[in-house]
Amino acid sequence: MSSQVSDRRGVELDAWINFLRAHAAVTRQFNSELQATHGLTLNDFDVLAQLARVPDGTLKRVELSERVLLTPSGITRLLNGLERAGYVRAGKCETDARVTYAILTDEGREKLRTASKTHLASVRALLSERFEKDELETLAELLARLPMRGDETACDPE
Repeated sequence: MSSQVSDRRGVELDAWINFLRAHAAVTRQFNSELQATHGLTLNDFDVLAQLARVPDGTLKRVELSERVLLTPSGITRLLNGLERAGYVRAGKCETDARVTYAILTDEGREKLRTASKTHLASVRALLSERFEKDELETLAELLARLPMRGDETACDPE
């Protein structure tokens, strides 16, 4: 094996390990802050944010699970908790009984509004303490090259 191949593999592995560690640390930090301040997990916050991004606050459950990168059973458990809290309600499709919707409630919209302030402050503090504006632009461009599921444009729930 040539030293160039070996060096590249070493750099790739270092990048991967740093990416995983950063993801785990940031997720843990944001989860902790949202839990302590608002009683939400980062996944709860993400679900509320995904629902708020569509005009009527309604998404098919299966589509929502893809957007937040959870399994169908994982999204069901998460939505059950958000439904109990009154932040989301379930909806049925009138033409296909197999299709169910997650619908953002007014309480959920308000919870997201208040939690967003904490989340945005955390994001800004994390990034502005470590990166200059041009570095953030480069970071955003580099991360955008990675494959991501779940960020397709929302489908009409009808």
